[in-house]
Amino acid sequence: MLGKHFESNVPFSLGVISSGRLLHTAGITARDADGGVVGEGDMRAQVAQCFANLADILEHAATSFDNVVKFTIFTTDIDRFNHDTRDIRFPHFSGRPAATLVEVSRLVDPRMLVEIEAIVCLD
Repeated sequence: MLGKHFESNVPFSLGVISSGRLLHTAGITARDADGGVVGEGDMRAQVAQCFANLADILEHAATSFDNVVKFTIFTTDIDRFNHDTRDIRFPHFSGRPAATLVEVSRLVDPRMLVEIEAIVCLD
């Protein structure tokens, strides 16, 4: 941490040093195991599903959210995302990764409200 006051109020770091093997995920969306969109119109349900899908990837790679070094999160409604999902997403920031949040006009499927990419240190 750099010692800036606001750093103690956010679950992410301004920068993370990593080395070794890295896992780069695709943009993970709120799809169920059959590919259907979960939680149409429901930001909380979609964020929860995205993190559940990320958890599956991390488990398969024999790692955890503690080793995520960077999240990039795209949402179609940044205000709703910030207001409605703090309690869902903050536990997944356990390793204090760097993070970027971007509002976009739409995602690949217009029913989707959020997409999350992760970079994970495997060493």
